[in-house]
Amino acid sequence: MTPPRRPVPFRIVAFWLAVALVTVTCSSSYITPASLTATAAAPLTPQTPLPTAFLVAPTLAASNTPEPSATPQPQDASPTPEQTATETPLPSPTPDVVGGDTPPLLYTAQSGDSLDALAARFGVSPFEIVSDKEIPRTGFINPGQLLVIPVRLADTGPNNRILPDSDLVYSPSAVGFDAVTFGNTLGGHLAGYREYLGSTGWLSGPQVVQKVADENSINPRVLLSLLEYNGHWVLGEPQTLSETDYPMGHIELRQRGLHGQLVWAVNQLSIGYYGWRAGTLTTLTFTDGSTLRLAPDLNAGTVAIQYLYAQVMDRARWDQAVAAQGGIADTHNTLFGDAWGRAAAVEPLFPSNLEQAPLILPFLLGQKWAFTGGPHGAWEGDGSQAAIDFAPGSTEHGCAKSDLWAVAASAGVIVRSGNGVVVLDLDGDGYEQTGWVLLYLHVTTEVAPVGKWLDRSDLIGHPSCEGGFATGTHIHFARKYNGEWVAAAGPLPFTLSGWSVQAGAQPYQGFMVRGDDIIEACTCGSFDTIIARSPDDP
Repeated sequence: MTPPRRPVPFRIVAFWLAVALVTVTCSSSYITPASLTATAAAPLTPQTPLPTAFLVAPTLAASNTPEPSATPQPQDASPTPEQTATETPLPSPTPDVVGGDTPPLLYTAQSGDSLDALAARFGVSPFEIVSDKEIPRTGFINPGQLLVIPVRLADTGPNNRILPDSDLVYSPSAVGFDAVTFGNTLGGHLAGYREYLGSTGWLSGPQVVQKVADENSINPRVLLSLLEYNGHWVLGEPQTLSETDYPMGHIELRQRGLHGQLVWAVNQLSIGYYGWRAGTLTTLTFTDGSTLRLAPDLNAGTVAIQYLYAQVMDRARWDQAVAAQGGIADTHNTLFGDAWGRAAAVEPLFPSNLEQAPLILPFLLGQKWAFTGGPHGAWEGDGSQAAIDFAPGSTEHGCAKSDLWAVAASAGVIVRSGNGVVVLDLDGDGYEQTGWVLLYLHVTTEVAPVGKWLDRSDLIGHPSCEGGFATGTHIHFARKYNGEWVAAAGPLPFTLSGWSVQAGAQPYQGFMVRGDDIIEACTCGSFDTIIARSPDDP
């Protein structure tokens, strides 16, 4: 069934037919030269009392995801995007299961848990997860809530927790940590390394680490630990040519050198972390072809490390790297002290009853933009599908100059600005690692210096192609909370002026829905993609 459409006045048709939108697929990756120099869940014993209240999981609501509209005609369509996100590994189709008389688990909900994701991880139906408190059918489950979950999986991987979530993402625990000073002070290979990047020019090794951490919202501590454990870069010198050129263990000529290796690594970390959050990643495949079902009670930070190492190690080496002792966890604690102690001060990253800050569409009243990109990668192509795209109308193809303005979707202070990027901190404390933060990519930055306070609807910059790969003028827009990217169509949907984002079947596909009105993302230049703010919007 074709979703309902708003009536389209002739004047809008005439306007949109007069402009020429092009494909606005975007990527933040730069083309650069090669380098030049909580308590785990445990089975309930018969003596362990079950919750006194008998609760059936909330009734499943019918999905209100709109059906896609007809495919645009070939003459209207733009070229196929050059970059698509890598598909997340699917769960094993026939996981081993245990007998029906096995006692259930008493599981303590973690930050970012949702009912559907837990059901996928544990291999059960959402109806089978019960609690003595209400379980939200959509949205996040409150951290710390006790859930009773049947045990269905056997022969899962180790469930020792390697790293807290707050030491994986660029969270409040990293406020005040300076990767550049830290790396230089230790004086290892990293301190003496230099690399030329097309986006910035020459950077030292610690500066490359900080740059990749900032852009991807991955904690610089974990990047430094990985460099030391894999390549001996931080405390001393690489021991082989392979460690020198490929310190993350990913042997690929195009990703030789520190920057290429770190970009590859943060992409894998993001796939693991956010795939676990969404429940789409439950099984690892190792370099020797063997597979392993992940222990369902792991935290996202641990899964991120496990997934990364599965991409470059066979099972035997992987077991050593993720072990409770002698692996990456020991290296991390040697460099930075007790990670779980830091986590206790800042977690859960998503507190109980987290709600999105009220946001408006990020452009001026009355201006007509197109919704050109549904949920896709927040920075690199994979990982959290946190970003959406909007493009202005233009009489020119490609990266044409635009006089339209991207604006502040909420009040806040600018904490990062330059090279096509503006980051707006909504809690105003000046730290990108805390509270709600908005990322604008592919914008000019001449009116948005660091430290400037903006009220809602104040000017951010003009849409552009600056800041990375883009095939057309647009803005790339994403949210994060306490350093963690928030999926645009996840348990806490991206809502702007009353329009909520819903995902499509693939990255960049999707919808914006408000009541009976539906706009489908498309790079085709159709007037059906038009969206605008009005004075009556929420």
